[in-house]
Amino acid sequence: MFSAPKGVPDYIPPTSAAFTHVRSTLSRAAELAGYGYVELPVFEDTALFARGVGESTDVVTKEMYTFLDRGERSITLRPEGTAGVMRAVIEHSLDRGQLPVKLYYAGQFFRAEAPQAGRYRQFHQVGIEAIGVDDPALDAEVIAVGDAGFRALGLTGYRLELTSLGDAACRPAYREKLQAFLAKLPLDEPTRQRAELNPLRVLDDKRPEVRELVAEAPLMVDHLCDACREHYERVKGYLTELGVKFVENPRMVRGLDYYTKTTFEFVHDGLGAQSGIGGGGRYDGLMEQLGGQSLSGVGYGLGVDRALLAAQAEGVLPEFSRVDVIGVPLGEAARARLVAIAGELRAAGIRTDLVYGGRSMKAGFKAADKSGARLALVLGERDLEAGVLGVKTLATGEQVSVPLADVVQAVRDGLKPVDLAVPGGTEGLASDAGAEAASRDL
Repeated sequence: MFSAPKGVPDYIPPTSAAFTHVRSTLSRAAELAGYGYVELPVFEDTALFARGVGESTDVVTKEMYTFLDRGERSITLRPEGTAGVMRAVIEHSLDRGQLPVKLYYAGQFFRAEAPQAGRYRQFHQVGIEAIGVDDPALDAEVIAVGDAGFRALGLTGYRLELTSLGDAACRPAYREKLQAFLAKLPLDEPTRQRAELNPLRVLDDKRPEVRELVAEAPLMVDHLCDACREHYERVKGYLTELGVKFVENPRMVRGLDYYTKTTFEFVHDGLGAQSGIGGGGRYDGLMEQLGGQSLSGVGYGLGVDRALLAAQAEGVLPEFSRVDVIGVPLGEAARARLVAIAGELRAAGIRTDLVYGGRSMKAGFKAADKSGARLALVLGERDLEAGVLGVKTLATGEQVSVPLADVVQAVRDGLKPVDLAVPGGTEGLASDAGAEAASRDL
């Protein structure tokens, strides 16, 4: 017997409906802000991520799924989305047109991490990137789009954390101050080596003993140049205008090396250790580093898996059903007609299923109850002779007979009001004319 690889979740009904709801809701927020969809390869040249993400990051040094293809080329399953988007922008000359280039993506990403609740080796993200304009208002827009996506899901138990990581003008001097501070600490050798490569990574260390050692470390936000400080203040001002609440976290360090200036994270404390449900920031030097123009960019990646867990924790997911309508045939001739009616309803955009398998009437009605449908279409031999069909609202038990020629419109009318009553039982599902079929198995 086979099972899914460790750390790779299956989403099956009914959870899969909630998963697609979360993904489409987060995607819709991007579409409403004018972001166009880009479909990216699942694997890329390994050098793209090594150069773009940062060779000193845990993502590159420990977590990437890398292999040689048949041409002996080093290929990596994508661990994040920004580098791939930037590669696509450069390759297809999108940066030579109207700026900013505004794109969003959705899909699977891969990291060889120790699996736990909310942390998977295959995970899903919805992300956006706005490339080509260094404008604090654009930073604020990106953050607000992410916030709008979470609010559209009904989430309230998260907070937005915000800081600035400076730029090439002010970060080198800060780096020297931080390295001088870290050099005095009794760090283990791997951490000391990390401090030499990228001292900010040490501030991101999750070990309690290291956190205690760096508690008094200098902070980037206190050493911003005038331009970066003005940029940061304007971002905060725009967020206030947009009604987006935030808290400043000067100790925030994102897990990727390309971030500059605005950096942010959405945190949900109801998820335990894996509390980050999304985040991002500005990356002003990334395009040039990957061989393109010297253009700025800002974006985010929102975790679909974790947003789903957060929505479940808060109890804000709506009710989902497979179908709106289910047909219950009472006889072979009725079955043939309901097959045709189901086709008509599907063509009209109505989710429709049938009770299959020659079940008894009782079993058919039980299947109708379990389907989650709002309407049941009941058709027996006498109904066919009379040219009518029973349309039953399962939540209330109300049933009406309608001419077979008018079924599509009758179903549309029956689905318009959202009935909030608890779905009723199966008693009385059969129309009077179809009751003759009650005594035999179908």
